[in-house]
Amino acid sequence: MLPALSPQELQTWLHDGQELALLDIREEGQFGENHLLFSTPLAYSRLELDISRLVPRLPTRIVLCDESEDLSPRAAQRLLSMGYTEVRWLKGGVTAWGQAGLTLFKGVNVPSKLFGELVELNYHTPHISVQELAQMQKGGDDFILLDGRPYAEYHKMSIPGAICCPNAELPYRLHQLVDNPKTKIIVNCAGRTRSIMGAQGLRNFGVNNPVYALENGTQGWVLAGFELEHGATRTYPSTIDPKQLLPLQQKAKALMAQFGIQSLSTAEAQRWVAQATHSVYFLDIRTAEEFQLKNLLGSIHAPGGQLIQATDQWAAVRQARLVLIDNDQVRAPIVATWLKQMGCEVYVLQDGIDAPLSLPPLAKPALPPLERINAAELKQALQDPHCRALDLGPSLKFRQQHIEKTQWSIRSRIVEDAAGATQVILLSEDLPKAQLAAIELIQSGIHQIKLYSDGMDSWKKSGFPVLTDSKYPEDADCIDFLFFVHDRHSGNREAMRQYLAWETGLIKQLNEQDKASFSVGWPTPHQHDT
Repeated sequence: MLPALSPQELQTWLHDGQELALLDIREEGQFGENHLLFSTPLAYSRLELDISRLVPRLPTRIVLCDESEDLSPRAAQRLLSMGYTEVRWLKGGVTAWGQAGLTLFKGVNVPSKLFGELVELNYHTPHISVQELAQMQKGGDDFILLDGRPYAEYHKMSIPGAICCPNAELPYRLHQLVDNPKTKIIVNCAGRTRSIMGAQGLRNFGVNNPVYALENGTQGWVLAGFELEHGATRTYPSTIDPKQLLPLQQKAKALMAQFGIQSLSTAEAQRWVAQATHSVYFLDIRTAEEFQLKNLLGSIHAPGGQLIQATDQWAAVRQARLVLIDNDQVRAPIVATWLKQMGCEVYVLQDGIDAPLSLPPLAKPALPPLERINAAELKQALQDPHCRALDLGPSLKFRQQHIEKTQWSIRSRIVEDAAGATQVILLSEDLPKAQLAAIELIQSGIHQIKLYSDGMDSWKKSGFPVLTDSKYPEDADCIDFLFFVHDRHSGNREAMRQYLAWETGLIKQLNEQDKASFSVGWPTPHQHDT
């Protein structure tokens, strides 16, 4: 294997202009506590399942990092066995990075969160407070409140009266929601980023109405003492007025030109695929319903608003090419302008979902077969003192209910947890994830491995008891769970305050070299109504 990189060497690689995938292979809870700015979370428990989507080209430079270099050599061997050739890791892990005096960030989707704060700072995006919004509601002002989050988030909790319209849909659908140019438009999310991006996106698109971001979103609403609505179903019309499409396309085309976004022909895209000299992501930014109805085979669904909000979930390779796909030549151009400002090389596919483009399927890892057992067979196996039953489900779900004589485990720790056993039963409703864990056991010399995948409902229907233990696993062992994010969604007001302070404080952590990776603002002198 190739030698490990020192923190100083990795810092150079991050800004040398070449393709690089920096992958943090710790679990979600660990990653969210501290990580490198431009690292992508790819938990070891799912490594082979997600790597080809996140890093599609085998010769790509890959650098792995974990806590202190304990897991990276093992993960590197897994990737080498899949055909990746340029795999290294950070010597000493994130611990060494911090000890070298380099910045570590807390939270998730940090580059996108930072970008949102930079957008507000550079564009001077207007905002209103939740108190002002409440006064507008009380006074019967002419305004519309648009929630820029995906429907599932909106449906779970929303500000009373808000209409769901995810950010990428806002400029495309607005004419069906607002017909008075004097109506005030307010965009909200759960916190800050999507409120800012949604509002500024409308302003950049040239919407004449007064447009504002709601400061601190639903969290600010709760902190001000107001109640949220649960189960709301208000949303945008599903169809577009054909008469409005051409004007929208013309505005989108002008915006593309201003930001220097190129339209990519099918022939050129096919040439890129054939040559495979660059990492290319083909991302369909439409809604989930549209993608399911029709899509370009081999493309990845990445709804536009979320793609900006969490870019690292779809594109792990810095300096890669992002090709955006829609069916209208409106939404993809708008999303492209934001990705361009995030430092991405981005294109819009000319023919969208109708492009006669042949894309290669994602590579799938070789996984071992597992013999399945039912609840009665599991009950019987648990009587064997040499059998170890390891539950691979979420750690907090294990706290809520689990089967007696079972132990919570995860791939990175499974060999240690199975020590001394001659037979191991894995409890998991996620077959591929269980198969990856089984690879660890097989290579450690354990070959008697079975799978119980019927879940707790089947266990309870068989008349068998379940246990609850709110303290096991201990918080420190719940490496798959990020308490930092969870607490604010569970109504913890102090956690909300801390989260909002974290968002607004991110810019202070950004050094000049990393800041130069972004290019926020109009690329040429632009007269824009404020």
